[in-house]
Amino acid sequence: MKNGKLQVGIIGCGNIANTKHLPNLAKFPERVEAVAFCDLIAEKAEKTKAKFGTPDALVCTDYHDLIRLDLDAVYVCTPNRSHAELTVAALETGHNVMCEKPMAINSAEAKRMLEARDKSGKLLTIGYQNRYRKDTMTLKKLAQSGSLGEIYWAKAHALRRRGIPTWGVFTNKFEQGGGPLIDIGTHSLDITLWIMDNYKPVSVLGSTFDKLGRTLHGDEQGTEGHWDEKTYEVEDAAVGLVKFENGATVFLESSWILNTTCQKQAMATFYGTKAGVEMDYASPDGGEGTNRKLVINHISAGCPAVEQIYLEEPENASSDLIFNYPGATAECKTWLDAISGKGQLVVYPEQACVVTQILEAIYQSAATGKLVEL
Repeated sequence: MKNGKLQVGIIGCGNIANTKHLPNLAKFPERVEAVAFCDLIAEKAEKTKAKFGTPDALVCTDYHDLIRLDLDAVYVCTPNRSHAELTVAALETGHNVMCEKPMAINSAEAKRMLEARDKSGKLLTIGYQNRYRKDTMTLKKLAQSGSLGEIYWAKAHALRRRGIPTWGVFTNKFEQGGGPLIDIGTHSLDITLWIMDNYKPVSVLGSTFDKLGRTLHGDEQGTEGHWDEKTYEVEDAAVGLVKFENGATVFLESSWILNTTCQKQAMATFYGTKAGVEMDYASPDGGEGTNRKLVINHISAGCPAVEQIYLEEPENASSDLIFNYPGATAECKTWLDAISGKGQLVVYPEQACVVTQILEAIYQSAATGKLVEL
């Protein structure tokens, strides 16, 4: 801390840093300042510093130069393959770490991160901002109160009709480890496990599909722009069936490109012994940054009843209005409070490690055609 402000460094000056983390850090100028920026492309780091950094902020292309500094926290905002390497290095040099989702490219790497956290005594969290949305928080309280009873079945939804990311390296299998499953399916699965408070999976059966991303022409306009079908290396869609130690079951569906009109992202449906709850957009034409509702199906006075709770979500858009991250401001404040010793984490890496374990098992099951036992 310097001049009463937390000092943070950013590794990876791409989209997620510039449209999620840094715009939200900028909302707390009295508490934090960004003093170091690292990217393999120096120009990207320079531009990010000019927009969000202090005048004397470090700019570098080697992350070792950044983690040598006395920082209160390091943000890892790079492609999935490097999450573990960078997080472990930052923890070992005495830094708290906010790592973007998913935690790692596989469970072995995630466990390395946990071990480094334990040895360092520092804080580690993962960027699952959708937990902090008003609808998610409200649903979590409902589940904790016992209003839903035992949640024995759930569906995790992460579906887009034409939403292949056309920036960064999202369609590069080596860098990302996969496509929509590891990109947006990870958010839906995280929400589902958190609401259920169930982190003991025992078996996974999965399938992946590559029917559209490599065959449709990329000039068919998608919501995220045009894509290049010739360099598309990952799945279009993936589904998984996860069974847990207590018999509960979760069905996960994820896709960037699918012939569907049901587009739900970072949402889930829960079936409990006392009530069921469906997360949905507040309006039929809802999108990623819109207001939401909870549809509760329960018994009232001995008869089936449906209740709808509408929740207004504050805007979390960056200066680039294409991107909106509901819950990101609350995520940022929670993290600043935690590293300042004024609050607790909401996203614990032990939980994120189970999410990574399940995603890995879905890919493994899809590749082998067999059930994966955990």
